[in-house]
Amino acid sequence: MARHVRKGDQVMVIAGKYKGQKGKVLEILTSKDRVRIEGIATVKRHLKPGRDPKVPQGGIIEKFGTIHISNVSAIDPSGGKPTRVGRKTLEDGRKVRIARRSKETITDVNA
Repeated sequence: MARHVRKGDQVMVIAGKYKGQKGKVLEILTSKDRVRIEGIATVKRHLKPGRDPKVPQGGIIEKFGTIHISNVSAIDPSGGKPTRVGRKTLEDGRKVRIARRSKETITDVNA
């Protein structure tokens, strides 16, 4: 199913505990309808030594938690405010995503 945000998009949280914060989408969990955003919803995990090859000594590590996808909105490239996302086909046949607020192109759909 098509989503209004993609990996790498700049988004703003529009509802919930982190309302008003901005960040870049790191991951989209399609099965749970959730997104992981850089710098938002950090959680701490306590790891025993040897459990994670990235952190062999263990300890307390911070990770980015997830937020429901309905609570985030793409940021308009021109104004920096949240906007809805639409799709448009250009004259040369390319499909692009556009910001509904300013009608500016966000990204190519097939890129």
